[in-house]
Amino acid sequence: MVQAWHQPVATPPPTDGRGRPQLVLEILNTGEKIAVPAHREDGGFRAYDADRLAHRLRDTRTNNELPLDPELLDLVYQVQTHFKAGAIRVISGYRTRTPTGQSNHGRGRAIDIIVPGTKDEDVAQFVRSRGFVGVGLYPTSGFVHVDIRPQSYYWVDRSGPGQRNREQATLASEAAANDARATAAGRKAHRRWAEPSNDVAAVWGGGAVTPAASTDAEDQEDDLDEDP
Repeated sequence: MVQAWHQPVATPPPTDGRGRPQLVLEILNTGEKIAVPAHREDGGFRAYDADRLAHRLRDTRTNNELPLDPELLDLVYQVQTHFKAGAIRVISGYRTRTPTGQSNHGRGRAIDIIVPGTKDEDVAQFVRSRGFVGVGLYPTSGFVHVDIRPQSYYWVDRSGPGQRNREQATLASEAAANDARATAAGRKAHRRWAEPSNDVAAVWGGGAVTPAASTDAEDQEDDLDEDP
């Protein structure tokens, strides 16, 4: 199954009138597929399309949905275009936040992905290079966790689907160096997380994700791996 997930997509992504690739997501849990146009070379998506994406990336166990942070969608688009992939395959997007849960999945700031035709290690390395990200490599389950956060943090987790996480932090010095390079290049640290809204206009207008104080513990991942 993991090998099948990584097989290249047979057709390239659709393009807009300028020849720019659209963001294409294949949702492995539901079999759904969606393509939305970007408005810049590095991303940029309309609130209308963000609402459509939120539905596709919903928590299928609860049917709850939350708009993904626009900075995360931009990052996923940059991954797709960097590797010239026909689509991004999604293991998990939004997951309903529990009272004690600290996962960025429950904040609309994380997604578990596969880039067809590309090694997970290469995907992880590219995302790390962007700075201000969380990157988790899951070699047994066969995907890469990607999130946005104010300070980079990387880990490897060799647990299998349905097993409790066995997260091991890694590459701390590289994380700090990548954040420093991102700052030097003019990229700003992602703002601290605040309580989300299920109103896409509020989230994308900044009303629901204004800067807020948080602790380092808020940026850890504490979920179980999931079967697609």
